Amino acid sequence: MTIHEGMQVYKNKEEKKPILHNVQNFSNAKAYESKLTLDAHTGTHVDAPLHMIEGGATIETLPLSDLVGTARVLDLTDVQDSVGREHLEPFALQKGEWILLKTRNSLSEEFDFEFVYLNESGAAYLHELGIKGVGTDGLGIERAQPNYGTHRTLMGNGIMIVEGLRLKDVPAGTYFMVIAPLKLTGIEAAPARAFLIGS
Repeated sequence: MTIHEGMQVYKNKEEKKPILHNVQNFSNAKAYESKLTLDAHTGTHVDAPLHMIEGGATIETLPLSDLVGTARVLDLTDVQDSVGREHLEPFALQKGEWILLKTRNSLSEEFDFEFVYLNESGAAYLHELGIKGVGTDGLGIERAQPNYGTHRTLMGNGIMIVEGLRLKDVPAGTYFMVIAPLKLTGIEAAPARAFLIGS
């Protein structure tokens, strides 16, 4: 996602909106400088276990090598509510795969309170398969689930989570993926630059 003050943020909460403030410019200084105020979950970002698990690992502990490699984009744009086991089974997913869920979330730049998410049955299925990581085009990988079962199933089993991808113009298929979170430490998430390279 492009980070700007009018971008979509989770539940349209004012306190989650980024602030880009010009601190000096050529009318009052010899250089142009800006200050950014960002929520750690702004736009495209990587979650660390601490986000949902008390005492969980922080963002700097996630190996960068696990955020670079082959990934498969799954076209799930026909799913209306949530992605479950029944939607994932036809893709014959393999142990160690990275998968990116392309849903109708990618088709709008406005926050949708009914965004498509990965439900607990889908998360349990990915755990059974031994998936390495999952990315979603929603600003959350789940919504309206008691006890955050999707996050906790994935994070508790070492499955990496990237949220806020933009996949509108990305056809289903296999790509070389790079997810590059900001080099932060001691916290539960980091904004990231994410890109795919086709074969």
